[in-house]
Amino acid sequence: MAQTITILGLESSCDDTAAAVVRQGEGAAQILSSIIYGQTELHSAFGGVVPELAARAHAEKIDLCAAEAMQRAGVSFEDLDAVAVTAGPGLIGGVLSGVMCAKGIAAATGLPLIGVNHLAGHALTPRLTDAVAFPYLMLLVSGGHCQYLIVRGAEDFKRLGGTIDDAPGEAFDKTARLLGLPQPGGPSVEAEAKAGDPAHIRFPRPLLDRDDCNLSFSGLKTALMRARDQIVAQKGGLTHADRANLCTGFQQAIVDVLAEKTRRALRIYLQETPAVPLLAVAGGVAANTAIRAGLETVCTEMGVTFTAPPLRLCTDNAAMIAYAGIERFRLGARDDLSLAARPRWPLDRTSPSLIGGGKKGAKA
Repeated sequence: MAQTITILGLESSCDDTAAAVVRQGEGAAQILSSIIYGQTELHSAFGGVVPELAARAHAEKIDLCAAEAMQRAGVSFEDLDAVAVTAGPGLIGGVLSGVMCAKGIAAATGLPLIGVNHLAGHALTPRLTDAVAFPYLMLLVSGGHCQYLIVRGAEDFKRLGGTIDDAPGEAFDKTARLLGLPQPGGPSVEAEAKAGDPAHIRFPRPLLDRDDCNLSFSGLKTALMRARDQIVAQKGGLTHADRANLCTGFQQAIVDVLAEKTRRALRIYLQETPAVPLLAVAGGVAANTAIRAGLETVCTEMGVTFTAPPLRLCTDNAAMIAYAGIERFRLGARDDLSLAARPRWPLDRTSPSLIGGGKKGAKA
């Protein structure tokens, strides 16, 4: 009989302060509570996340968030088996806030401390939501990260490729700023793109000439800026139709790149002959309907099951950290009070590091 484990998870790697309580026995894991304090209004005037402001907000709210999560779950410290916390990668001030709070709880209560890689939290989410079996292919696509990972175990990840500069979510945010659209940029660009003609402006498809799974989105953003400037020079400004065409052309380029790179990643993954071939996608950009439709089409063509967690578990949250903590706890992993906050922390330590570090978080 599997031991029932209850863990408090803390997440503060970027601009969401989060805490959750997750319990798992023999069957599926249960999210007893999941609390998120967002910082959108705090950063809205700056067009992006300001690390210093984010860190201060995390330090002010992380303990309150944890207390609320435990209250909502109806548990006390005596009911917990451990406290898990994002120890990286991410904005170092925010990560440090969470790690110090978790250390304080562990020191005061005697609970085991478990440091969790933020990317592992995302990568293991399909096991939390759908109990999928290893190995599966994960596309992590968010504001700060974009990677293809073969997830072979709770601590066994093989990176097939990833972005060498901007992540897709970062590119969406920058595009929104270039076109005067509100943040966060992903939903704004997607909404604007619905009124555009994807064939009106064709943007480049970066790195499709390279036979690998790496991606690049920085040049795509630059191409959009040049197209915008050319239209402004010709017309003296942008019409609503111009803005919509720019958004849909940009979005379609990302859809096409991700679709083709996913085909390549799936071919590599299928060489492992998984019993139930499966592609999972997580991260905030997974909410984009055009991108999701493109990935589902590829999976249908290749006979692979497609799954995506609910949006509330695609974006940063602490339930995924608590669950990853459960997986590590079952493997006997424990950390002590020397646990360090890490701005970089690659899941796959054998593959060469990717180039670059995005504004919303270090590439790993």
